[in-house]
Amino acid sequence: MFMGQYDYAVDAKGRLNFPAKFRDGMGETFIVTRWLDHCLAAFPPEEFEKVAQRIAEKGMVKGRNVSRMLYSSAVEVTPDKQGRIQLPAKLREYANLDHDVSVIGRSGTPRIGKPARRKAMKILPPQCKTLIFKIHFERGCTPAC
Repeated sequence: MFMGQYDYAVDAKGRLNFPAKFRDGMGETFIVTRWLDHCLAAFPPEEFEKVAQRIAEKGMVKGRNVSRMLYSSAVEVTPDKQGRIQLPAKLREYANLDHDVSVIGRSGTPRIGKPARRKAMKILPPQCKTLIFKIHFERGCTPAC
């Protein structure tokens, strides 16, 4: 599981320092691709395979557009000795990453995006609060949990 937010800058060569805490869980080489809401997702290879299987289960019509987005922009990255990964220009353009970048922990797939976008998402919409509350109580927790 990946948790936390790490703020970095993309250098002039398109390299991004990837958090050391996340590198251990990603493996030696991992996959970065476009994701929803104009951010990027980083996948350990086995997690990327699971996503591919779930898309295939949706069938030809539903999964085709998602597959195109996911695979056409996917790149394998290997952190260098300083822990930096190379983000191709097409991915930086998609996520509008020109300098400041946040790497956010999110379950099995860290997200890479603009810090300003993340700040706007800190306020939970009412439907998210309701869902979190529901999940919390379905686990048998009390309001003090």
